[in-house]
Amino acid sequence: MTSPDVLVVGGGPAGASAAYWLARQGVSVLAVEKKSYPREKTCGDGLTPRAVKQLIDMGFDFDVPELHRIDGLRAYAGDLMLELPWPERTTYPSWGAVIRRADLDGRVAMLAEKQGAIIQQGTEAKAVVDEGNLVAVDLEVGNGSGESEITRVTPQLVVIADGSLSRFGRELGTARRRDYPYGLAVRGYYASSNSDDRFLESQLNITDRNGRHMPGYGWIFPLGDGTINIGAGALSTFKGWKDLNTTELLEAYVSGLPERWGVTEASLLTAPTGGKLPMAFSVGPKVGPNWVVVGDASGAVNPFNGEGIDYAYETGRLAAGYVADALVTGDGGPLHGYAQAVAEEYGDYHKVARIFALAIGNPAVIRTLTQVGMRSRPLMEWVLKVMANLLEPEERGMTERIYGAIERAVKLAPEPNVSR
Repeated sequence: MTSPDVLVVGGGPAGASAAYWLARQGVSVLAVEKKSYPREKTCGDGLTPRAVKQLIDMGFDFDVPELHRIDGLRAYAGDLMLELPWPERTTYPSWGAVIRRADLDGRVAMLAEKQGAIIQQGTEAKAVVDEGNLVAVDLEVGNGSGESEITRVTPQLVVIADGSLSRFGRELGTARRRDYPYGLAVRGYYASSNSDDRFLESQLNITDRNGRHMPGYGWIFPLGDGTINIGAGALSTFKGWKDLNTTELLEAYVSGLPERWGVTEASLLTAPTGGKLPMAFSVGPKVGPNWVVVGDASGAVNPFNGEGIDYAYETGRLAAGYVADALVTGDGGPLHGYAQAVAEEYGDYHKVARIFALAIGNPAVIRTLTQVGMRSRPLMEWVLKVMANLLEPEERGMTERIYGAIERAVKLAPEPNVSR
């Protein structure tokens, strides 16, 4: 395909979703992925009911051995523990899953191919910019001998879905708001005889190796195949965050895990990998004259829990509708509807999440919130719905009440050091 109507840059959840929904509408779409499937990604590999719903809508086959179904969340705050099943009677399924991104992303890209999209692997897209405008895209493919072949394409519109670093987006002027928080996370794969556990596990009150409380959480996501994904994440909203060593944070978390996981230093199967995650739709602008930004490239990560796969699928799908409309009108006007739709769909929720991220920058606040909250099961069941963004439409009016409660908690704490 030398001149697609739409070029999608990136073949992860956001790019594959955009390609799927565009191709389903009959759009000529080429999606390029820099690496080749299967490839590893630094990710918790967890699918909440929101992500499962998007995969159901795309016809994903869940009856694959690589996928392990999950019934809910086991939450710890220190020694306190609650098991919380995923909410029933929601617009989302009452189950989640864990599957390696190395197994997931290629399968979803194949779904887009079945709709008519062309997926080109091992291809790096580079923006050709003239006076600030995207005029073409160079597609670079290695030939295996250290050289590469470059093909220039001139799509009408481009969907930018190249992840949290988004080199393509930065070439066009996208940037992260520096007053918004971002996450610092690390994960590794470990052997465990308890990998068939049907609950995700999260420690809501983690400490570093010196016993200092961190504004973040640790996780264990069982894969059902003898391995578990263990990770730890923190937010850039506490004093001293620039000195945080996430690998040491992970080691401290692993050393204090319950014995039933059977994890030791010898259990580590892969070297831990980590990175930074822009959050709360902190990257903008979302739209240019002939392009839109989706998924992690737009900062579509939930500050409550570091979740990004579901929002990648959702924003890819959302953008596809406006991109298709822009192709019909022949101008970029309809693209601005995408930016407005993102604000309407996620704005209030992520406003609350940003305030929460500031609140837990104070260790005293997070200790108080978790110790009090964990003693009330009804409260924590409701909190799970909020943090996983599983509220029913009639419940979303509660957002302002949540915002007020979290804002009051923030006022009890000193001004945190936010990333700059």
